[in-house]
Amino acid sequence: MTVTHEVVNQAPPLIGFSAADDPALLEALRREDAGWGEREVAALGALAGSAEVLELARMAEEQPPKLHTHDRYGHRVDEVEFHPAWHRLMTVAVEQGLHAAPWAEGRPDGHLVRAAKFYVWSQAEPGHGCPVSMTYAAVPALRASPGLAAQYEPLLAARTYDFGLRPPLAKAGLIAGMSMTEKQGGSDVRANTTRAVPADDGTYRITGHKWFTSAPMSDVFLTLAQTEEGLTCFLLPRVLPDGTRNRFHLMRLKDKLGNRSNASSEVEYDEAVAWPVGEPGRGVRTIVEMVNMTRLDCVLGSAAGMRAGLRQALHHTAHRRAFGKELADQPLMRAVLADLAVESEAATTLGLRLAAAVDRTQAGDAAEGALRRLALAAGKYWVCKRGATHAAEALECLGGNGYVEESGMPRLYREAPLLSIWEGSGNVAALDVLRALAKEPAALDAYFAEVESAAGADPRLDAAVADLKKMLPELADPERAQLMARTLAERLALVLQGSLLVRHSHPAVADVFCATRLAGEWGNAFGTLPAGADLGAILARARTESPEEAR
Repeated sequence: MTVTHEVVNQAPPLIGFSAADDPALLEALRREDAGWGEREVAALGALAGSAEVLELARMAEEQPPKLHTHDRYGHRVDEVEFHPAWHRLMTVAVEQGLHAAPWAEGRPDGHLVRAAKFYVWSQAEPGHGCPVSMTYAAVPALRASPGLAAQYEPLLAARTYDFGLRPPLAKAGLIAGMSMTEKQGGSDVRANTTRAVPADDGTYRITGHKWFTSAPMSDVFLTLAQTEEGLTCFLLPRVLPDGTRNRFHLMRLKDKLGNRSNASSEVEYDEAVAWPVGEPGRGVRTIVEMVNMTRLDCVLGSAAGMRAGLRQALHHTAHRRAFGKELADQPLMRAVLADLAVESEAATTLGLRLAAAVDRTQAGDAAEGALRRLALAAGKYWVCKRGATHAAEALECLGGNGYVEESGMPRLYREAPLLSIWEGSGNVAALDVLRALAKEPAALDAYFAEVESAAGADPRLDAAVADLKKMLPELADPERAQLMARTLAERLALVLQGSLLVRHSHPAVADVFCATRLAGEWGNAFGTLPAGADLGAILARARTESPEEAR
């Protein structure tokens, strides 16, 4: 080989790291007295950064699921075929309790530890997080019908991944999906036209078309259909108790921008059998808790994507030389990396605080429940919005190397917009902030009690809290409130992130966050930080070293 093909000045492969080597993550566990889960999180984080799992992630995305509507003889089968890598990733996720296990196991801070594990494992391959998240979220909605919950919850929480179409109650473990949106309504589920007609045995027969049903290979689904009483929630299995296939037909799989390892489908119900969940006519109220839990995972998933992108940027720039020195030592690149690190830590800290609120709510803390309702809507809006912007800048840190598929950065970039769309895109989340304020007045009190626990620690945070309070009287005008909804959601999320960082993060991280996100000492792109920012401390906190490269 000629000398022109000698490979120099390229970063080594980023393998053998731990996704749990993350100060913001570990500190959140410790301050919530969830240290019992730290060993489990560390083990899963190391697995997520292993060469084996990174290869599984690549194969799962490059070999997307295939739909088989009929067998060779013409019989309807409605099967989705997955690459074995998908099943291996799902097996780990379920065995690690990333699905519904916390609801059944009742361990202190179980939801927080589960969130931490979901965060580190999603950094390896985010697509299979969709069915895992929906299974986690199905339990609180299903509890609206105690009889059904008694049957299905133990299987939804079982740490056994039992793939295949068989009667749900005969399986060792179940995966749940959600099927709400229709082509004429989208997020406006009250416009749904799918109909449910009662049968003599207490079940219903559902007929209609669903425009987006992710993870259609799941065992059971929570779905919405119109009854005489109004929109109602139902539990619909793929296979009926007698072993026959339910009339649940997969019309096609969506050809998506990202999330390609996961199947998303259009579904036709042709008098499919289903059981009602919750009160007839109160379907939205019944399923909203499932939506809220999946929104939590949207925040965690976006934070995981930011951390994964930041790790790639830090690794590449530490090994690539330009203009006489490593990229990571160039002042302008240091500013970009530090800014990405601050954004990543703010997202992680907020996501884990919201997960801790789930534990406290389950323990009977009404104020935490109110805080979670408001902060989750605002956090979902803002953190998921930032995910795509963060992914683009992290990719750019790798330059042309980041634009090729082998780097993994295009996959990260394609994935990022999904979480801002899933479970309500930006406007839906922002309007849900207004709805939370209108329906739960205690939420605002709980929110300010939380953010003002850092009162006096940073004048920029104090000023931001005061400015936020000045906005609230304008919400009295409904039209004005809608026009303000995005601004309000953004400020609520930023002030809460600032308060959390001031109280719990490194002073350099909190200082840059408050200066840029709250006090306006920032440009319109990452890397436009104020003079005097302690970039060294921020980057030292953000960096991790691969054991492979340490050798």
